[in-house]
Amino acid sequence: MKRKFMMLSMMISGPRQPRNDIDVYLSTLIEYLNLMWDQGVEVFDEFANETFKMHVMLFCTINDFLAYGNLSGYSVKGYKTCPICKEDIASQQLKHRRKIIYLRHQRFLRSHHPYRRLKKAFNGHQETDNPPTPLTGVKVYEKVNNIDHTFGKSKKK
Repeated sequence: MKRKFMMLSMMISGPRQPRNDIDVYLSTLIEYLNLMWDQGVEVFDEFANETFKMHVMLFCTINDFLAYGNLSGYSVKGYKTCPICKEDIASQQLKHRRKIIYLRHQRFLRSHHPYRRLKKAFNGHQETDNPPTPLTGVKVYEKVNNIDHTFGKSKKK
């Protein structure tokens, strides 16, 4: 069986973006993806000169950190925002600024990388810790299983 691939590109930005109501914005796309996964759609392949039934799935998304927060419902502001580090994140607020910075990225480098020994270039400490262990699918499910959230635009009072 031949596999056919295509890519959908989409950009949502600016001050009028839907923010956390992204589900309303994407609901039509989700309906079509569900339909095209379950039932498929007849497509003509001009090169092979034949018709075939194409089933569609969303394989991955590529987005910046703010869009990641909107799409996943993950908080991207504050002290505990790294989805990889989770509770093991090292963050601090800059003096005389309201900006929060994140530290200890060197732990993601191999254990004998020269950057792990640099103190002055980073936060004044040598990094000896290993990176956090990624969550398994089961652990992710346990974390989100009991989240209660009403999707859609909220009514203004």
